[in-house]
Amino acid sequence: MRLRLTVAYDGARFSGWQSQANGKAVQDALEQAFRILCGTPTTVHGAGRTDAGVHALGQCAHVDVPDKRLPPGDWLGAVNAHLPQGVRVMRIQKTPPDFHARFSAKGKVYRYTVWNAPVLPPLLSDRIWHVPGKLDRDVLRAACDSFVGRHDFAAFCARRSKVPEPTVRTLTRLCVTRKGAEISLTFHGEGFLYKMVRMLAASAIRCAGGRLPLEDLRHRLKNAGPRINHVAPAGGLCLLRVIY
Repeated sequence: MRLRLTVAYDGARFSGWQSQANGKAVQDALEQAFRILCGTPTTVHGAGRTDAGVHALGQCAHVDVPDKRLPPGDWLGAVNAHLPQGVRVMRIQKTPPDFHARFSAKGKVYRYTVWNAPVLPPLLSDRIWHVPGKLDRDVLRAACDSFVGRHDFAAFCARRSKVPEPTVRTLTRLCVTRKGAEISLTFHGEGFLYKMVRMLAASAIRCAGGRLPLEDLRHRLKNAGPRINHVAPAGGLCLLRVIY
């Protein structure tokens, strides 16, 4: 039986999503829980990787379990009872055997959050990027608007390995909202490159703060380089949901 999982986690407690040698990744925690329940090593397949420090409210994964091990409705409580603090499966549903958390996905939605005020409330630590300086709201929106569409984002991603990776992606929407000191950048796209959202966020904020000319940003986007040298902190990023 194949189960589809919706997973939420506090990225500050883990070494990212993908299994690590130290066993401290979110995938490791989930596979340990299913190993206990299934009585055998079990692989949990995620929709994609998130880096250390990056949070999730709607990461998606799937796992194959023995048909008669537990009734479908009992898996949620059983799995969560074996997970450490900082990660919970929010929903479990039986899914067709051809569903794949990664390959069936049609897009993802990420939110990057900035606190734009002189002082950061301590309870927001590791949840938000503190930017105390003044930001120009119009320039921020103009910078974000520049990213929407199909572009070569080679200047706004980092290399995960020496193997070349196609860098053309489609960003279908980038919403900018502000409520008091909190600024949210919500990215909707078909797929994202390694550190792409954090580099786009850093670039837009630098433009709004007067540290990167808007034309420089647009030049890098149009010419696929040179690569930007700034990456926003991981704690401000959250995977909201995976679209199927």
